[in-house]
Amino acid sequence: MAGAREIDLDTWSRAGQYRLFRGYDRPHFATTARIDVTALMTQAKPAGVSPYRAFMHAIGTGIHAVPEFRMRFLRSGTGAETVVEYDAIALSATVPRAGDTFGYAYIPFSADWATFDAACKAVIEETARGTDLGANTGERVDLAYLSCLPWIDFTALDNALPGPDDCIPRFSWGKFVGDGQGRISCAMAVQVHHALIDGLQVGRLFEAVQARLDQFRGFSDAA
Repeated sequence: MAGAREIDLDTWSRAGQYRLFRGYDRPHFATTARIDVTALMTQAKPAGVSPYRAFMHAIGTGIHAVPEFRMRFLRSGTGAETVVEYDAIALSATVPRAGDTFGYAYIPFSADWATFDAACKAVIEETARGTDLGANTGERVDLAYLSCLPWIDFTALDNALPGPDDCIPRFSWGKFVGDGQGRISCAMAVQVHHALIDGLQVGRLFEAVQARLDQFRGFSDAA
């Protein structure tokens, strides 16, 4: 399979967890923690960086830094299931539209900020002009779902899920708020399938997202 490799369940260190949680009726878990966006908002934004697109790039960076976030279930025509790890994952983001509605955008990820930013901006603008919801109905799993809730400084978040076979991670981030001492942060929620991801990998994802956002100290360093 181009762009993906099958995981050998006989040698995979998480095979036991996979087999255990794969049989659960409710195998997903969600974690919410705060992310520091001080550098993004005080240095990169005044230099012209879009906080929305920059946060998406940070999430994409985290996904590609932690292999488990790129693993998915695949079922053959005979019903046999395999686990694969994709080389690259696209970001499916909700894009606001007129009339208090939204559409789903599908953004290719690039580690290079300028490349990603240009592609992300173009896809978002095209999606905003469209009328079709563009929802993924199961034809793709090489995705991660992203949504921004800029109206709420939430402390926890849960997502609508179609069932225990859905293994696409969900990411949400909330309102940017200051602490009165010069620091700015937001809540970020990550929802994953426990058959593929444990708390350890979620922690590594948060670290990678934070590290990418910290690189926006001085826009010349982020480009």
